[in-house]
Amino acid sequence: MSWKASLGAAALGLFALLGSGGASQAEVKEVRISKGYGILYLPLIVMEDQKLLEKQAEKAGIGPLKVNWLMLDGGNIINDAMMAGSLDIAGTGAPGFITLWAKAKGIPSVEVVGVSGLSSTSLWMNTNNPEIKSLKDFKPSDKIALPGIKTSLSAVMLQMMAAHEFGRENYAKLDPMTVGLPHPEALAALTSGRTEITAHFTSPPFAYLELKDSKVHRVANSADVLGRMTMDVTFAPKRFVDANPKVVQAFLDALDEADAFIARDKAAAAEIYARTAKVKTTKEEMLEMLQDKDTWFSTTPEGMLKIADFMHSAGSIKVKPAAWQDLFISPLRERNGS
Repeated sequence: MSWKASLGAAALGLFALLGSGGASQAEVKEVRISKGYGILYLPLIVMEDQKLLEKQAEKAGIGPLKVNWLMLDGGNIINDAMMAGSLDIAGTGAPGFITLWAKAKGIPSVEVVGVSGLSSTSLWMNTNNPEIKSLKDFKPSDKIALPGIKTSLSAVMLQMMAAHEFGRENYAKLDPMTVGLPHPEALAALTSGRTEITAHFTSPPFAYLELKDSKVHRVANSADVLGRMTMDVTFAPKRFVDANPKVVQAFLDALDEADAFIARDKAAAAEIYARTAKVKTTKEEMLEMLQDKDTWFSTTPEGMLKIADFMHSAGSIKVKPAAWQDLFISPLRERNGS
């Protein structure tokens, strides 16, 4: 073969490589991850504090990986950030993720996929109104604070509890009373007693801290009504997952490592949370919360179909997954989830 023919063949080979995506095989060297407030985000908090993703990335041969952490609270805010392209992986309530998954299904530019389960705990309905003893006692003048109306974790869990209390057709009975407010601000509003907020549907540590105020009492516990299910998950744009399989696997491995850390040393995990949280709690207070039987951490999702089925029947989503595996990345699909 002449040198011209060899050069032509090499050029054709290069163009073929470029056309097949060979030039885009390098994975990202920087990743943007969001977490929220409360104990549900503890695995991500431990991951950040212990730099577990950076360690797993080095171990996987990806090289140095820069991790930027964002604090975002409420499914609507997180979904907007994801759609705007300013976020790569997000920790969020399962309902917020399911909402976005259903809306974006089949649209390559915005389609999302679950990366992992994250955590679960009990959500408590706390109130400073002494007349409220159960969900049936709320009046139109009462205002219930939660991170985001309609699609946030608290909002959908409240709808599911209302369906149980008032009948499935009345799942939205309490919706007109809800007010979108980040958990720390809702804690301050409820305990001050000087705002329109008369109740807060929230997770630890906020639920525990509120009950330290003698004017506040608990009305309902989500775990008593809804049972065991994953409440928070992590998810990402599908195009990010497809383009960065090694980074995504390193993230999953880091999250598994964080869960093992919490299970092995709850005291150390409690210290990390107490040291880094915006709302100050003691290590001892956090340890008490971590020992609650309703609080657990796992990358394997549980009860996702139960949430999706409810949201579909309520009209919140138009597309319903046939199996929980439809919602998540392939490395999770062989696990014993639901």
